Amino acid sequence: MAKSPSEVGLQSASTVSAASAAGGANGNGAPKVPPERGERVRVRSFEARKARLLEGEAALAELPALLARKDARLWIDVRNSSKQLNARLGALLQLHPLLVEDLGERDQRAKLEQVGELLHIVLFSLGFDDGQIYDRELDFVLGSRFLLTNHSEWWEPSAVRGIRMALDEVMSRGLDHLVWTLADNVIDAYFPILDQLGDEIDDLEDRVVAGADRQLLEKIFQLKREVIAVRRVISPEREMFNILSSREGPLVSEPERLYFRDAYDHLIRLTDELDTYRELASAALETYLSTVNNNLSLIMKRLTGVTVVLAGLSATAGVFGMSEAGLVFRGQEAAGFWIVAAACVLLSALAAVVLRRVDWI
Repeated sequence: MAKSPSEVGLQSASTVSAASAAGGANGNGAPKVPPERGERVRVRSFEARKARLLEGEAALAELPALLARKDARLWIDVRNSSKQLNARLGALLQLHPLLVEDLGERDQRAKLEQVGELLHIVLFSLGFDDGQIYDRELDFVLGSRFLLTNHSEWWEPSAVRGIRMALDEVMSRGLDHLVWTLADNVIDAYFPILDQLGDEIDDLEDRVVAGADRQLLEKIFQLKREVIAVRRVISPEREMFNILSSREGPLVSEPERLYFRDAYDHLIRLTDELDTYRELASAALETYLSTVNNNLSLIMKRLTGVTVVLAGLSATAGVFGMSEAGLVFRGQEAAGFWIVAAACVLLSALAAVVLRRVDWI
């Protein structure tokens, strides 16, 4: 993140260096999951209408003094935190042990939880990696004077719209507005993912109509799993933002509840689209099964037509028997045999013509 003129900070020489560079974009145009790097701590302190940035040990060392200033607002951003770092932050911020334990886990569900005087919000960000949708957990701990964000490498708040260019303005409006800014960016990133799902479903429907094969069936089930996975992420968040936009509390001011209502409206739209995509995926599966059944019916129809054509010839051979073959080859067969044989051949040919016209063969 390029620092603004107001972001004057200290950077510790002991800050953990990056182990590898972030990954590039995949064929879907969405970022791949970057390789994990070391832990990092950033503290942005907003005082006297100016924000300053501290990193690493310098941030942790000065954090108690910053917390003691009643007019300071702190944004503590932690990446790839270890258990030791979480425990240290928990002691500095006086977090509940269960909350500290939750921050170290990456297998929670999206939730909104009141822990004492703090608000714990768990969101998930979505992305594509090699055609597969992945999700990563974001933890927000909102207090009256600080916001703690805990995440892994793949999500960088320095790229969030509104933070990159106007950190002073965002933090001047309160930490609840900062939460909304970060969460709104996460929610807005859902729309390209759903657009990608919609394009894949449209392509799938065209392929189902064109023909059915095993790979197509596997793709249908994969899309259904992806839609369910995305809905599992977004559906709880919808209820969370409904609560944030309607419930009165000291941590979310009344003017900011309108912003959370806007995020709630976005989530309603997203869940509606997901319901539509789930129905389309189910319809694609039904179309696939109908196509398979139609192909089987077509094959049975062709076989029936061939059977009709060959039935007359088979009947003739059954009546006269193979004992007549010797007389035929010696030219001693009576004329009646040739008349019956010719009649059978003509009837079979006539049946073939009629069946061909009705598209049975």
